[in-house]
Amino acid sequence: MGKAGARTKAPAGARGGRARPNPNPFEVKVNRQKFQILGRKTRHDVGLPGVSRARAIQKRTQTLLKEYKEREKSNVFTDRRFGEYNSSMSTEEKMLKRFALEQQRQHEKKNIYNLNEDEELTHYGQSLADIEKHNDIVDSDSDTEERGTLSAELTAAHFGGGGLLHKKTAELPGGDGKRPKSRRELIEELVAKSKQDKRERRAQREDALELTEKLDQDWKEIQALLAHKTPKSENRDKKGKPEPDAYDMVVRELGFEMKAQPSNRMKTEEELVREEEERLKNLEADRLRRMLGKDEDENTKKPKHVSADDLSDGFILDKDDRRLLSYKDGKMNVEGEQSEAASDSESAEEEGQDSNEEDTEDSGGADSHSDLEPDVESEEESERPKREQRWAPGKRSASGDLEAREAARTELPYTFAAPETYEELKSLLSGKSVEEQFLVVERIQKCNHPSLAVGNKAKLEKLFGFLLEYVGDVARDNPPDLRIIDKLVVHLYNLCQMFPESAGDAIKFVLRDAMHEMEGMIEAKGRAAFPGLDLLIYLKVAGMLFPTSDFWHPIVTPALMCLSQLLTKCPVLSLQDAVKGLFVCCVFLDYVSLSQRFIPELINFLLGILYIAIPNKQSQGYTPVHPFRALGKNSELLVVSDEKDTATWQRSSLALFWASGLKAPTETESNHTRLSCLAVCLSLVKHCVLMYATLPSFHDITRPLKALLTEHLATGSHPRELQELSQIILTKMETQGRHCQPLICEKSKPVPLKMFTPRLVKVLEFGRKQGSTKEEQERKRLIHKHKREFKGAVREIRKDNQFLARMQLSEIMERDAERKRKVKQLFNSLATQEGEWKALKRKKFRR
Repeated sequence: MGKAGARTKAPAGARGGRARPNPNPFEVKVNRQKFQILGRKTRHDVGLPGVSRARAIQKRTQTLLKEYKEREKSNVFTDRRFGEYNSSMSTEEKMLKRFALEQQRQHEKKNIYNLNEDEELTHYGQSLADIEKHNDIVDSDSDTEERGTLSAELTAAHFGGGGLLHKKTAELPGGDGKRPKSRRELIEELVAKSKQDKRERRAQREDALELTEKLDQDWKEIQALLAHKTPKSENRDKKGKPEPDAYDMVVRELGFEMKAQPSNRMKTEEELVREEEERLKNLEADRLRRMLGKDEDENTKKPKHVSADDLSDGFILDKDDRRLLSYKDGKMNVEGEQSEAASDSESAEEEGQDSNEEDTEDSGGADSHSDLEPDVESEEESERPKREQRWAPGKRSASGDLEAREAARTELPYTFAAPETYEELKSLLSGKSVEEQFLVVERIQKCNHPSLAVGNKAKLEKLFGFLLEYVGDVARDNPPDLRIIDKLVVHLYNLCQMFPESAGDAIKFVLRDAMHEMEGMIEAKGRAAFPGLDLLIYLKVAGMLFPTSDFWHPIVTPALMCLSQLLTKCPVLSLQDAVKGLFVCCVFLDYVSLSQRFIPELINFLLGILYIAIPNKQSQGYTPVHPFRALGKNSELLVVSDEKDTATWQRSSLALFWASGLKAPTETESNHTRLSCLAVCLSLVKHCVLMYATLPSFHDITRPLKALLTEHLATGSHPRELQELSQIILTKMETQGRHCQPLICEKSKPVPLKMFTPRLVKVLEFGRKQGSTKEEQERKRLIHKHKREFKGAVREIRKDNQFLARMQLSEIMERDAERKRKVKQLFNSLATQEGEWKALKRKKFRR
């Protein structure tokens, strides 16, 4: 029994601990291990998933569910009372502390303006405490002379307070045997007393006024004895005004400057075109009138002088319209009819003279404001011939009239119709000077602007093709007038800006024909000759009309291909071919000046020009490439053997008339042309050296040029200017640095022989995290911890979402249940009403 009693466990309360309920064996989860290891402490071998789940749900209900319910609420009530959220304080302690804080706050507010109580503040001898009581209130309705307050007795008598009067009368001495005064006697006594007080106050006021006047009089007498001081205004006037400095003067000048005045609005392009068309039409009409000999005053009526008193009612009384009757030889005669013709002629002359005088007065008068008028009239007058003069109607001579007609007939018309064919344009421009041709094309564009009519766009598109063809005809003349081409290029550019597509089609058509012609010549003869000057001009114009720096352009790219074909397929057989080739090189450089594109055909042609200018072909290290030949008839085309021609040569620009097929009249001019070609070639080489200096293969490209230029200097037969230019080019080539490194094989380490040294590997314990260093082990540990925490966070987020989904589902189910309940209630009420209505109906039928 003793053993059994010893084995019995004591209750939990006896040991002082809390009694733990026995867990449900079905809620206990045992985490079994596969192997039992001695010495290893196991954790979480037994778990209670139900209890943990309940705790998690309770925690989410207190935190997450609360936030979910307040998700659409913006205002939150916060209790800021002292100790409200402090659980360690009792309710009595909270109340005492709050009361103490409230008393302290009120004491601070009351004593914020509290001064020292020992001192008494006064104002004009009166205490501020007595003034704040407002005992002496001024009556605003009383007169200024009798201003004051009613006495207490009078106020009590009129507005009640009779008890106070009786009390005072009772307190009067000697009132025992006398009878008390009546109310009327008391009022009369009070009125007399108040009047007496008013008289006393008036006397005091008069005495104060007398004393004030006496003091003023005494002060004036004393002031005369004091030192006299001048007023400040007089002192200011006596002092000299300071001279304004430069800043003040500039500020005043800016203040007086004329302010900006509003100007008229800027006119649109259509308005300007219409004004220009109207101006040209007026000038053309004026020219035709002068050509026909008509007077300007026949169609225009000059305005007459209008008086300031004119009523503008059409009533005019210039003369006496009454006619005198007379009898002569027994017949009635009217004097007005006889003098009518004479008076008309005289009046016409007088009006002409008056109009001339008025014109001169208007033009030269001070009030004419001619300087403020637009310059349109001045432009019209400048375009009219200076020899035109205005004559009076009756004083124009016959010779002057003929001269004016001839001048108007020879004058250029101001309006032109757009030509429909090339022959019309050629007839308009042929036989005219360069300036006149420029004016004709300009007036054709202005009179047929696209904004003036519907079909003008097509007319101007045709005009571009006609002008391009006319430029080719001018270039094919012998000799060509290049000034006309320079002037017409401006109009070609303007038309190209207006109609770029049609202009591009016209240029491409010309280039396509030239290329087809070159291909046909190559197929027929095996070689092609340099084209005429017209195609070269077309190529130059194409570079001026369209952008040449684009990577690809529908007009410029075919032009570049045409230029490269000219430099590679056309051999240099004469001096004219050399001049044409150099012109093509100049055009090529203009095309690539912005893009700095490398052109191997250009470098090859310049090398060939230098090669054919060297007499000795043995010592140089360069072999020419097609279209040049190392040996043959034209291998020394630019060699000058005459020393006199070399000495008399002067550097100048190479004339293009050599490209038109003309031959030099003398051998000296031919030699000078050869030297000019060599100078142009050296200038182009210098330009290429400066442009291609940044290329990585610059030294490889310029190596043949350096060899040929060194050979030129070695000969010494060329003029001094050409030798100096060659030396400058060589110096620039040598000063350029190398931008590329030669290709070499990559250096590799020698492969060592295989050694049979054993490899030592550290044997790690089983189950440990493998790692070479402590840092690596720490890094792996942190990665493992981060991965575990990340998984736990994802698990908690998933459980939170599931909890919110259950709450939302429960809300939906509650709303549905409430709706079903209300619907059922409505159906019940409707069924009840229906039953009652049917019962009432059956009751009516029974009756």
